[in-house]
Amino acid sequence: MEKTEKQGLLKRILEWIERKGNRIPQPTTLFVILAIVIVLSSELLFRLGVSVQINVFDSKVNELVLKEVAVKSLLSPDGVRFMFEKAVTNFTNFAPVGIVLVTLFGIAAADGTGLLNALVKKILLNTSEKFLIPVIIFMGVMSNIASDAGYILVLPLAGIIYKSLGKNPLIGIMAGFFGVSAGFSANLLIGSIDPLLGNLSSGGAHVLDPTYNVSPMANYYFMFISTFVLVFVGTIVNKRIVEPKLSANYTSDKEDHISEVTKLESRGLKFALIGFVLFLMFIGAFLLPENGILRNQETGSILENSPFINSIVIIIALLFFVVGLFYGIGAKTVKSDRDLLEKMIPTVNTMGDYLILTFVAAQFISYFAYTNLGTIFAVNGADLLKATGLTGIPLLVLFVLFTAFFNLFIGSAVTKWSIMASVFVPMFMLIGVKPELTQLAYRIGDSSTNIISPLMPFFGIVLSIIHKYEKEAGMGTVISIMIPYSLAALLVWTLVMVVWLMLGVPIGL
Repeated sequence: MEKTEKQGLLKRILEWIERKGNRIPQPTTLFVILAIVIVLSSELLFRLGVSVQINVFDSKVNELVLKEVAVKSLLSPDGVRFMFEKAVTNFTNFAPVGIVLVTLFGIAAADGTGLLNALVKKILLNTSEKFLIPVIIFMGVMSNIASDAGYILVLPLAGIIYKSLGKNPLIGIMAGFFGVSAGFSANLLIGSIDPLLGNLSSGGAHVLDPTYNVSPMANYYFMFISTFVLVFVGTIVNKRIVEPKLSANYTSDKEDHISEVTKLESRGLKFALIGFVLFLMFIGAFLLPENGILRNQETGSILENSPFINSIVIIIALLFFVVGLFYGIGAKTVKSDRDLLEKMIPTVNTMGDYLILTFVAAQFISYFAYTNLGTIFAVNGADLLKATGLTGIPLLVLFVLFTAFFNLFIGSAVTKWSIMASVFVPMFMLIGVKPELTQLAYRIGDSSTNIISPLMPFFGIVLSIIHKYEKEAGMGTVISIMIPYSLAALLVWTLVMVVWLMLGVPIGL
């Protein structure tokens, strides 16, 4: 009885969040409003003379110097010029735009030729349904090797899989979203995010020690195990909360159910496998030799700051294009170059809304950086943490929670850490916390609330994927579904960190 009452209370809370959340403007409008708020706030805080002081290392004098960082107004002559002159480059330099569009070109070939549809049928006919959610979440986590490409690799595929089963596609999409976004820092391999965060952490450490460097493998052991932790957490939340909620009022269409793989589709899949092997051999020729072109030319590393890792998005796009093309030839869905291009266009055309969103989001993020508001908020947040008097594990737990909250307002992990690392890394070093550990705590907090942050740059593309199946879904719908995932990940992941540190197990290389 008590369990039923708790489930009823949780259901009412999530329904209330959904109703209220759906009143929030669409992501594009929200970014417009917030950009205006930043512009007006910057002028007000500039007139009030708001500033902070931070220690930075001055290489000329080889010592720490105190630097004042003040708010810069976007309504000043320089600020107005910045908004006009940088509008285009803010957009073109915005990382999610290139990642999504380039990856999409490859996905469009695989989708348009029919490869994805045939592949889904093959998977479903050979995979037990009870393993689908763990597999989808695991695929989402592992997709982070290709940076943010997982949003358009895993989520649409998960939706197709569940629709083919005659179940609500949102069940698969939300599980994929959890894996890709909440699992952004976890992986069995070193991903594109590891060198970026390591470099920023090194920069923060250089404030106190110019010789200190944080390796891309600094959190590897912990993130390796975290992959399995998140798969377990996501599977339990899906089974106990998400799937019952999304299945309650869903009516499947007879056409949703999976059909058998045809002879032509089987032939196409065999051709796709040949294309896959040939592509791997092609990349391997540049990667496997000791002096391979795609290796780091100074260290010989495949993973650390190598052309292979730096170009992983285009490699993934080419892979999907090649296997899609081979499938089309084998299945006879592609008979000419015109055929292939015509089949790619419908998928590419779905990105119109996303491009509008990212243009506005890029302006907001650029305005936030220009005004120095992020640095000022981070320094003030650091002062609040310092005022608690906490040290060691309790301080790290509080930092995880602070990061999780801060992440609701600045979605980009790299943008946020570029602000926070210069403040928190040296501050924590002074009380005996190593930069690698500060970075680890940051990654837990940052990843856990990605899935409920309306300002996360990829939130718009998640909504566009969902709208294919449920036109009326809004941000409140997504946030209410993802809150149980988010809170469970934050709680369990933080507890794993605490136990890990109490046992004294190394967190990485």
